[in-house]
Amino acid sequence: MATKRMLYLTVAALLFQVFSAPFAWAQTTRLNVGYSAASADQLPAWVAKDSGIFAKNGFDVQLIFFTGGTTAILALVSGDVPITQVSGPGLVNSALAGSDAVFVAAGIISLNYVLMGKPGIKTAEQLKGGTVAISRFGSATDSIARFALRRIGLTPGKDVTLVQVGSGPERLTAALTGRVTASVINPPSSFIAEKRGLAVIADVAKMGLVFQHTGVGTTRKFIKEHPDTVRRYVKAHVEAVHKMWTDKEATIRALSKYMGSGLERETLEKSYDNVMTEALYPKKQYPSLEGLKTVIEEVAERDPRAKSAKPEQFVDFTFIKELDQSGYIDGLYKRK
Repeated sequence: MATKRMLYLTVAALLFQVFSAPFAWAQTTRLNVGYSAASADQLPAWVAKDSGIFAKNGFDVQLIFFTGGTTAILALVSGDVPITQVSGPGLVNSALAGSDAVFVAAGIISLNYVLMGKPGIKTAEQLKGGTVAISRFGSATDSIARFALRRIGLTPGKDVTLVQVGSGPERLTAALTGRVTASVINPPSSFIAEKRGLAVIADVAKMGLVFQHTGVGTTRKFIKEHPDTVRRYVKAHVEAVHKMWTDKEATIRALSKYMGSGLERETLEKSYDNVMTEALYPKKQYPSLEGLKTVIEEVAERDPRAKSAKPEQFVDFTFIKELDQSGYIDGLYKRK
């Protein structure tokens, strides 16, 4: 027993040294990485890129923007990008259709979305016969809109029509201009909408929905062929989340840059304070099995294949577990 414990401690110590060492990588790995929204959901990749965390871990990363989890996951399974930040519904739908996509790190594991009406629309009753903007069918915003509408007594497809509009800023514009009756949006877009006088019809964050939202997705094939690349990427992702928790200014700079809309400082700070909670961005970035269960249940309403699915089939905990069990994550947050 003592021998086994000593062996475990030795292995853990070696792993910590490996993860902690400031490697001078012999060769930089060029990597295309996708992200699927213009919102604070996507901060880890933005911060890792702009703060030099990717470079420190031996990567030359090209970030590629996709309008919604549906298009991001298509790029992943086609091989256009080997790693992408993608929504739970996007990944689950893809895997049910036969892909080998899996989450290797969590990203955001809850929701901060709201359903906001166009000018003059303030109640659920006023939405009847109208349209609600989402990014793409099969995306997180699709699932969120359906959940929110049902909770306020409306039936998607019967009382309200969902329409594909695109990114958060595009959905915000659609609501502000009256092109749609309401939009599903989150920070910073939701704070801009609030300042412009739009009303919140449903606040999903207050509805108690546990939901695996945006996480780091890859494929089992890529993991098998390039385990070291995935290992280093998950490490960079964890370091980026740590940077977000401990460096507000760097995080706000990244948010301002990638939103690309000249956001006011007040809106940026409110967005940061909104997302930087343990409920949304946990320090230990394990994909949420409970959150995936919610995703599966929602998908099952339209896809019978989801009824027999288990959350575990959509995740690979190998790399985040290595980082955690080695003590590396705890060590990050103990540093001054």
